[in-house]
Amino acid sequence: MADLSGRVAVVAGATRGAGRGIATMLGERGATVYCTGRTTRSTKSPIGRPETIEETAEEVTSRGGQGIAVRVDHKVPDEVEALFERVRNESGKLDILINDIGGENEAEWARPWEADVERGLAFIETAVNTHIITARYGLPLMLEAGNGLVVEITDGDHAGYRGAFFYDIVKNQNIRIAFALAEECASRGITVVAVTPGFLRSEMMLDNFGVTEANWRDAIDKATGFSESETPYFVGRCIAALATDPTVAEKSGGVYSSWDLADEYDIEDVDGRRPHWGRYVERTLTEIIDNGGPGNDAEKYWATAWYRTLRDEPRHAELMARLGRVLS
Repeated sequence: MADLSGRVAVVAGATRGAGRGIATMLGERGATVYCTGRTTRSTKSPIGRPETIEETAEEVTSRGGQGIAVRVDHKVPDEVEALFERVRNESGKLDILINDIGGENEAEWARPWEADVERGLAFIETAVNTHIITARYGLPLMLEAGNGLVVEITDGDHAGYRGAFFYDIVKNQNIRIAFALAEECASRGITVVAVTPGFLRSEMMLDNFGVTEANWRDAIDKATGFSESETPYFVGRCIAALATDPTVAEKSGGVYSSWDLADEYDIEDVDGRRPHWGRYVERTLTEIIDNGGPGNDAEKYWATAWYRTLRDEPRHAELMARLGRVLS
């Protein structure tokens, strides 16, 4: 595939997780990548994590690109505006913009009438407002050149319920931001898409399960579907493929999954696997249905959650109708 030499990217939220994986894989293809976030070697993480943007930038460079670490609080418009002014002065253009500020540490799995409103609104500020601010100040650079790719990172490639009130609002808003920006940029040469990873083996997820990337399989019994998990580099390689696709404009306004993009672009994860979360869900739900329904509380919880999520998705209509019957 074509490389990204000479292309300039900003990855907002590149400190860890999908953001780090995306930045690194853009670097693997030769891009110059501005890696932004709040945690540096001299500024502690607000959530107590050890990862820094300098580490990400160094990994970008070690993979063949040019990594540039820039501390930015994307909640602060002046800091975001200064970031893109720096990109303009140093690089003269912006080809790729990744919005991957997630704020999952602020997510609360509570019913709306029991939720901590302050915490929920903080989640929206972190994971939605920052995306809007970043697009506001990044898009003018792309408009000047008449081309560019904007990627909104979300969770889920559908409009179904995400299992919790504020989490649902945030992740569906990320998809809607991509759709609305695509409408606004339709005649201006800029492509905007939303992309979701599957079950991500982020640094935080590995820590939660008490494993490392080297022995992650030891945690398979701890979480349904962890056997089908993916590294953050997987979605990164998928986005790098989007950035080199000459027909990517045809996808503008849509939401895409790492597993479907991997099939389309023939991509493997860095461990040589090609995880496919969508097929895993369909296969597991089909097994539950064929067995006459959930066999235990864990299966019932899992199947009910996915029924709430996918029951209105046309592509899953037949499977959801069958699942609904065994759950009723």
